[in-house]
Amino acid sequence: MERFSLVSVPEEPSEINYPDPSPFLEVTCKSSGKISRFAVGTKAGFAVSLINRRLDIGMPLALHIEAVRNGEEPISFGPDAVLINFGNEWKLQTVIDADYGGVRKAEGVHLIPKFMSTVASSGGPVQMKVVGRSGVSCMYIAKILLAFILMFIVGGIFTFGLENLPRLILFINSFL
Repeated sequence: MERFSLVSVPEEPSEINYPDPSPFLEVTCKSSGKISRFAVGTKAGFAVSLINRRLDIGMPLALHIEAVRNGEEPISFGPDAVLINFGNEWKLQTVIDADYGGVRKAEGVHLIPKFMSTVASSGGPVQMKVVGRSGVSCMYIAKILLAFILMFIVGGIFTFGLENLPRLILFINSFL
């Protein structure tokens, strides 16, 4: 019997040309110019959040990571994509968008996109109040009050029972 092969598969793995595997990947931050190293297999979303945490206040935030090479269209990594090395000429770098207004502020301050500020400015003065979410809510307070009420009711029942225990014992003994 004769075997037919539609695809030619190399018999040895050495015939396939893969880029050199290195133990880490380097990502250049456009905002700070610093190079961050990540383990192979790191997700791009984690890398972006770590790079943004290391930035000083006032520096533009990184939006995502892309692989760039001269004369080629960049390859963008989504937040769940795994960072990989495409070869020696490809460099991983962050992407920043200065038009968005993504500048790092002090903790607790929300970023307002540029298009929202232009809409607000065209319609007259608009007051915006940024309210942080506190850990105490109405439901939390209601649960605490209910717990106190139940504690007093149970305590009152035990106190009433203990005060009347001698009478209960005499009542039971009179029937026996």
